[in-house]
Amino acid sequence: MPLPSRVSAPDLIPQHVFYLHGFASSPQSTKVGYFRDHLRQHGIDVQCPDFNQPDFSTLTITRMLDQLGADLARLDGEPATLFGSSLGGTLAVLAADRFGAQIDRLVLMAPAVMFAKPGHHLLPPEKVEEWRRRGTLPVFHHADQAERDLRFAFYEDSLRYDAFHAAVRQPTIIFQGLHDASVDYRTVEAFAKTRGNVTLSLLDDDHQLIASLPRMWTDVRAFLGLDE
Repeated sequence: MPLPSRVSAPDLIPQHVFYLHGFASSPQSTKVGYFRDHLRQHGIDVQCPDFNQPDFSTLTITRMLDQLGADLARLDGEPATLFGSSLGGTLAVLAADRFGAQIDRLVLMAPAVMFAKPGHHLLPPEKVEEWRRRGTLPVFHHADQAERDLRFAFYEDSLRYDAFHAAVRQPTIIFQGLHDASVDYRTVEAFAKTRGNVTLSLLDDDHQLIASLPRMWTDVRAFLGLDE
């Protein structure tokens, strides 16, 4: 299926692509590998910052933004395209607002645009209170296949940000699963509805969107101008 005409992507094929991985994920995720391999066939290298470093327990959105900002600064003002998955999608939206002049377009997959806000079931209130009392929360880390502690500062810091109302003016495509148990597709629909620069594709898939990768690549390829 061709990319819907609602979004006009920049004319130039991207020279710098960053893939922002999801929460408790890593640069070794399935989607990172898929897009990295396919973009490499078009001569495009993908950078994937590891947001688990220097330590997963001290992760915050602020740290992620600062890490990405440092990477962007090394481009000497050249534009970058951001891919973002789940919490990485949240980060991409916030980065498009903060570093707007340097971000030329966004590819978002199940972006948690209501992260830690009403409408996103990060944790029930009683679990948040337990996290606050204990100071840390054990989180299953998919890349490590083991539980890792995460400090409560992650939750407190996340409340500083509002991706849903961020100023995103770049051409954007979003892929969202209708059976996503982590990100409610209706909140993503509402995010896209008020932005004429955003095209949303609702897919018969879950949060991981693995089954939809070939379909997504078809749209991404057109969006990045790789079919010409």
